[in-house]
Amino acid sequence: MTMATEQYGATTFSFPSDLEIVIQREFDAPRQLVFDAITKPEHIPNWWGPREWAVTSATADLRPGGAWHYTARNSNDGREMGMHGEYREIVPPERIVSTESLDGTPGYTVNTVVLTEADGKTMLTTTVLAPSKEVRDMIVNSGMQHGAAESYDRLAEHLHTMA
Repeated sequence: MTMATEQYGATTFSFPSDLEIVIQREFDAPRQLVFDAITKPEHIPNWWGPREWAVTSATADLRPGGAWHYTARNSNDGREMGMHGEYREIVPPERIVSTESLDGTPGYTVNTVVLTEADGKTMLTTTVLAPSKEVRDMIVNSGMQHGAAESYDRLAEHLHTMA
């Protein structure tokens, strides 16, 4: 079986099963810095979401059982969007497992983020596990690749300001 792979700029998306999306991006920053940028609420507005979306709030209780919630507003049309979830496992600075759901929609994905460092660069690998093929396909068809790739571009820019 051949695994489909798509490239959006420096971000790679693959689909190893009917339930999974794997997103990979290498950052020119040490693992601890990347971990801090993706887990500390004060950094989230600097990179989370496509450029036309501005984060209006970000909260995170970074512990197993703790909740996270981000909201953003589209600068083009004023639409608001929220995402939330619960942390299931945290191993700083190498692994985070959490749920993720769009506000107002049923169900959730389980996302596993793994950070590996080599020569001062960090590979961020996120595995999104959907509850069904239909949900996985809905996520893919929502434009998620564009949004995630642009978020990771913004994260790369923000990491340079943190260094």
